[in-house]
Amino acid sequence: MSWTEQELKQVDGTDELQVSSYRPDGTLRPYVIIWTARLGDGVYVRSAYGPDNGWFRRAKASGSGRVRVGGVERDVRFEVPDDGVHAPLDDAYRAKYARYEKRIVDTVVGPAVVGTTLRVVPQD
Repeated sequence: MSWTEQELKQVDGTDELQVSSYRPDGTLRPYVIIWTARLGDGVYVRSAYGPDNGWFRRAKASGSGRVRVGGVERDVRFEVPDDGVHAPLDDAYRAKYARYEKRIVDTVVGPAVVGTTLRVVPQD
């Protein structure tokens, strides 16, 4: 499965994404609001507060969950992206969130967040 162009436009036009991961019993955890960025036909999320952030640990461990963004709601897989995505993804985050203070945007760009980046892949 892939994102539709309309869904990708929703990601572009919405600051915040709600993310939830599945528990081992198949139920969803509570949603957490985070920033997201689109790069080409991919949707990505990063943990601004490192690899120990609860939503990130649970999403990575589960590998699957659900997201809501701009009226779109999809079941997804969480995947570790290829290394080549990080520099252009930094640029995408900077462009999307340029109106925020640099110190805030810096929490989701740069070498420190490479290990806390997940590609969000729709599944149905």
